[in-house]
Amino acid sequence: MAGYLAGNVDEWIYIDIADQHEDSMRFIHDCEKAIGKEIQILKSSQYACVEDCVRAFGGFRNPRNGFAPCTNWLKKRIRKQWEAEHHGCELIYVWGFDLKERNRADRTATENPQAEHEFPLIEKNLSKKDVHGLFKKLFSFPRPLMYEMGYPNNNCVGCVKGGFGYWNRIRKDFPEVFQQRAALERTVGHSMLKDYKGHPVYLDELEPDRGNMDTEVFPECSIMCYLVTASEKAKSE
Repeated sequence: MAGYLAGNVDEWIYIDIADQHEDSMRFIHDCEKAIGKEIQILKSSQYACVEDCVRAFGGFRNPRNGFAPCTNWLKKRIRKQWEAEHHGCELIYVWGFDLKERNRADRTATENPQAEHEFPLIEKNLSKKDVHGLFKKLFSFPRPLMYEMGYPNNNCVGCVKGGFGYWNRIRKDFPEVFQQRAALERTVGHSMLKDYKGHPVYLDELEPDRGNMDTEVFPECSIMCYLVTASEKAKSE
């Protein structure tokens, strides 16, 4: 949605990770048809999946600075490599941060001064629910399946940054992923989850009713969503 609202985007890029739901690629192809452009698929040549990164790093994240090997090696490093290949080009990144992610947007711009940055969703005062509502009004194809299943994000299946409720949803919907991550925790000797005192909570010890599992994003159009919808439809007429 951010790229669509920005308009005149020269390069559309998707960084593929083996752990993402297979329906994500269906969504990418549907988007290609909608925008009339090919989306370039990038992926790491060094690491295939989250588990590869965690095993190489020896854990899920650095507690001192929050460094997560999967995010950095499977996503950020790949973007940086693409950026290096386009050295000398005037780069303007379009980001999909919503209205509640202003701090994240500011941090992204500060940490990447080598390029300019646009945040169309924030500029148009769109919340996450607005974005989903706008998508439903403008396009006829379905959202990525993870959203339809009730997840708040279309991240990797078994995201290491998920909380108690998230992991209990994964336990129910993707039991094989739950078991794989539980075994990985014991292999590297670190848990992904911590209790309110900072003590580790391993997946194989997680109570099945712990955490908030009601995090579904329902498409909802506020006045800002309706204004953007009207504007976009007027452009196409």
